[in-house]
Amino acid sequence: MNPWCSIAYWENRTRVGRMFPVMSDFVNIFYELPHGDGFCLGHLQTESRSENVIRTRTKIGYGLVLSKELDGVWIYNRSNYALFINSPTLDDPQSRTLTVVKVLPGFSIKAFDYTLAEILEVTRKEPDVPVGPTDPNSLRISFVKGWGGRYTRQLITSCPCWVEIILSVPSR
Repeated sequence: MNPWCSIAYWENRTRVGRMFPVMSDFVNIFYELPHGDGFCLGHLQTESRSENVIRTRTKIGYGLVLSKELDGVWIYNRSNYALFINSPTLDDPQSRTLTVVKVLPGFSIKAFDYTLAEILEVTRKEPDVPVGPTDPNSLRISFVKGWGGRYTRQLITSCPCWVEIILSVPSR
């Protein structure tokens, strides 16, 4: 059985730890979770951490649940702080700007829509549509801190703590 996705944890521009393959239909991504199983960010060690990263890591708490459903990939925010999410299926395909969606504590979002992803795949192959440097199978989720046009952080690599979800492409 192959994983349906893999998770990479980042602190600013530095990846910390190994890729975490996900086999079950859902996974908890958290800093601390009583009796929790899944991807525990609190156990990942690195040589040095800035004060900003240390403060942000402690705010992750129960984190999020990443769930593969029939219609797409859902994210449930279990933290006491907001999550900031970017996905190819959340972006406006006619816009050149990046869409980052804020998900408040206790809320959820369909972060990747399988049907829309298939439509976008077809339109990307048409020569009239401009193609940018995007990964059509990757989600980015920042804990606590936002990025993009509305924030001082323009790039996710400026966020202290974030995860990259790399979806496995089904064989055709």
